[in-house]
Amino acid sequence: MASQPASNPFTHIPGLSKEELARRYTQWAEQQKYEHDLREEVYKGPAIVADVMINLFPEEKSRKDIYILDVAAGTGFVAEKLIQEGFEKFDALEPSEGLLNLAIAKGIYSKTFQTFITDTPTYIESDSYDVVIVCGGFGENHIPCSGLDEFIRLVKPGGHVVIAMSETFLTSVLEYKDRLEPRMKRLEDDGKWVSIRRTVVPRYFDVYNGVVFVFQVSK
Repeated sequence: MASQPASNPFTHIPGLSKEELARRYTQWAEQQKYEHDLREEVYKGPAIVADVMINLFPEEKSRKDIYILDVAAGTGFVAEKLIQEGFEKFDALEPSEGLLNLAIAKGIYSKTFQTFITDTPTYIESDSYDVVIVCGGFGENHIPCSGLDEFIRLVKPGGHVVIAMSETFLTSVLEYKDRLEPRMKRLEDDGKWVSIRRTVVPRYFDVYNGVVFVFQVSK
């Protein structure tokens, strides 16, 4: 699920259940509008994340061994960008059946998980990944603040969590306002991870700025 301002107002109604949200994304996919509405000239999040990953892993020859979990993978925009830069190992987590089916058809993921990030840990094994990427997965009714703990659980010590989201959601989404960044800081204070960068990026989606967080997991 890639959630951006004005990309699809039917996914931004407060109070939707997670099941209804996933159904709406599936409907968006089945109408064959999702990939058009989030085409690269409008939605630059995947390209921004690719630049972050290039900087994290400057040695191109090492990129093929980096095992990545693409959370809220949608139809695979981020993985497609990373493949162009030499990354090869991807799994996808995506709750929308319609989006996930489109991603599976591209043949870029080793494993796929049709599940939600919630307050309860997923069934994915701990310490499985070098990097967890979340591009567009934070928004109204989307990943809760508690999802940060799950990302830490899934990443190996020394690995990274990369989060890209619309900057406006930090204040416009009640779940995140005065809660998401304080939780990030509390996890750092507790020794769970270290903040590497927080960067505001222009025109992340259409005219809206984005914000990118990069953490190194310590546990």
